[in-house]
Amino acid sequence: MPIGAPPADKRFRRAQVRPARRARTRRRLPRLALIATLVVVAISVSAAAVGQLASASSLTIRRIEVSGNRRVSRGEVDAVLADLVGHNMVTANIAQARRKLLALPWVADAEVRRLFPSALAVTIVELRAVALGRIGDRLQLIDPTGIGIEDFGPQYAEFDLPIINGLTTAGGKLLIEETRARLAARVMASLAPRPDLIELVSEIDVSDPRNVTMLLKDDTVIVGVGNERFLERLQFYVDLAAELRTRVPDIDYVDVRYGGRVFVRPHASERTGNRKG
Repeated sequence: MPIGAPPADKRFRRAQVRPARRARTRRRLPRLALIATLVVVAISVSAAAVGQLASASSLTIRRIEVSGNRRVSRGEVDAVLADLVGHNMVTANIAQARRKLLALPWVADAEVRRLFPSALAVTIVELRAVALGRIGDRLQLIDPTGIGIEDFGPQYAEFDLPIINGLTTAGGKLLIEETRARLAARVMASLAPRPDLIELVSEIDVSDPRNVTMLLKDDTVIVGVGNERFLERLQFYVDLAAELRTRVPDIDYVDVRYGGRVFVRPHASERTGNRKG
């Protein structure tokens, strides 16, 4: 009987065990090292390029172009951005330049852009004055939010705006009170669609948050319009004023807060005369 190989013992499974992939792992290591080297080289090249740009004389800021300014003078813009002239375009702090511009009176917004190779473009958005606020013994131009822009002076003589009283509270410091400023802003926003009516208004008083009063040009009557529907109520008084004067020639105060009803208060002299009669 021929002697053959002993039968394989199924308890041993060496033939089914796959060799570990050490060789493949070893092959990856040089590839990772190459990638890391390339990244370092790229960073070095970028840093060198930035360094060359930062030192390039052709990228020096030589001029500043300004647009959108009317009230803000070119001299004011040049003064706050003077330190940028001669500075490198790449490293110039544009965000800081914008903050300086926003601190100027009349500037509502500002944009600063690089114009390579050697200029900055500045675009100014200016505030809009809608009224004059009485602050103590001086007048201040007021923007649509009720906040002061700048003191009123001869250089603003072309403005024919209503005066807003009652913006400040009693006290040592004459500062615009926030809630009164918001009320003044609401009044002016309500009247904005009717420039013809705004031209009739001489003064507005916001000292009483429940009842804003108005005084029209060439008129001595104080008109109470409440704290809402300012345009509608002012128009109601304008339409009714002539008829009211025929009935009460010397009127001190008119209250138009109550719909179609009107409350009229004559001057004290007329009230006294009526009692004597």
